[in-house]
Amino acid sequence: MSSAALNPAVLRTEIRLFRREPGAIFWIVLFPTLLLAILGSVPSFRHHDDSLGGLRLIDTYVPVAVLLGMILGGMQGMPQVLTGYRERGILRRMSTTPVRPVTLLAAHMVVFAGAALTSAVLALLVGRIAFGVRLPEQGFGYALALLLAVATALALGSLICALSRTTKIASAVGSAVLFPMMFCAGLWVPVQAMPHLLARITGYTPFGAAAQALGQAAAGHWPGWTHLAVLAAWTVLLTAAAARWFRWE
Repeated sequence: MSSAALNPAVLRTEIRLFRREPGAIFWIVLFPTLLLAILGSVPSFRHHDDSLGGLRLIDTYVPVAVLLGMILGGMQGMPQVLTGYRERGILRRMSTTPVRPVTLLAAHMVVFAGAALTSAVLALLVGRIAFGVRLPEQGFGYALALLLAVATALALGSLICALSRTTKIASAVGSAVLFPMMFCAGLWVPVQAMPHLLARITGYTPFGAAAQALGQAAAGHWPGWTHLAVLAAWTVLLTAAAARWFRWE
C-alpha cells in the first residue's frame, strides 16, 4: 500500500466513523475476548488434557480468539461498509474529486487491520492475565503469522465486496463464508483436537493455516513454512481476484 494511496484526512474520517459504530467495535474488538473470558470461566477448560499434548482447552482457544476479530471484520465488517458506499454512489462521486476511490479502500484496510490487531492483543493479554495462558514464545514468528492472517482476511473481505452488488448480498455472502472460516480456525473443535486428516485439510484453508501457525509460534516453534506459504498464497490469489472483479460503481 503506497503512501500516495493512504490519505491522512480520509483515514482520520474513517476512524471517526468506525468509532461511532458500537456494533462493529463490539463484534470485532471486544467479542472475541469476551468469548474467551466466558470459555475460561468453565472449570473443565482450565484442566490439562493429555489428548491436547498437555495443554488446557483455554490454551487452544487463545489463537481462535486472536483470529476471530479479523474473521468478523473481513467477512462482515468491511464488505458491508464498502458495498454500502458503492450502493449510495459515494465511490462514484469520489472518482470526480482529487481523492481517488482507492484512497478510501486503503483507509478501510488500515482501520479494519488496526481493529483486528487490537482485538488480537486484547485476547492475548486477557488470556495471560486472567487464565495464565503463556504469551507466544516465538514472538517474531507469531507476529509474521498474525500479519499474514490479517492480510488474508482483508483480501477475502475485498473479494466479497467485489462480488456483491448490494449490502444485502454482501451480508449473505459474508455469512456463508463466515461459519466455515470459524470452523477451520477451531471455534467449535480446536485444531489440536481435530482428527489428523481433518486438521491436515483445514491446514490448507486461510484460517486453518493461520490457527496452526499461531499455535506453533505460541509453543516456541517457528511457524511451519507450509502454513505461512498457504497464507501468502491465499492473500495473493484473493487480492488478484478482488482487483479483477472490483467495480467502483
